[in-house]
Amino acid sequence: QVQVVESGGGLVQPGGSLRLPCVVSGCPFEANDVAWYRQAPGNERPAAAKAPYDGPTTYADSAKGRFTISRDNTKSTAYLQMNALKPEDTAVYYCKSGTATPYWGQGTQVTVSS
Repeated sequence: QVQVVESGGGLVQPGGSLRLPCVVSGCPFEANDVAWYRQAPGNERPAAAKAPYDGPTTYADSAKGRFTISRDNTKSTAYLQMNALKPEDTAVYYCKSGTATPYWGQGTQVTVSS
């Protein structure tokens, strides 16, 4: 059974940083794409950053220059490093793993507020 578990969310002041880990188990992590999505209340769930297993990383325009997605295949873990956070980054952040079949985590809340 595939499990995707995010953590690392919390309350941070504008301009601050957070790193979100995403641990994947039950599937060959190194052979699957991984991505971070985010969803604010009442909004859709667009991708913030993607790290395909066999291609370059990509970012939403709103995340470019501030967010970095990385993956450690030895730990079956993906990370989202978020710097220079803004109030509009407030959302539930979801990790998705899988190429043919997507598997979602339960999400972690990120709140950017003073």
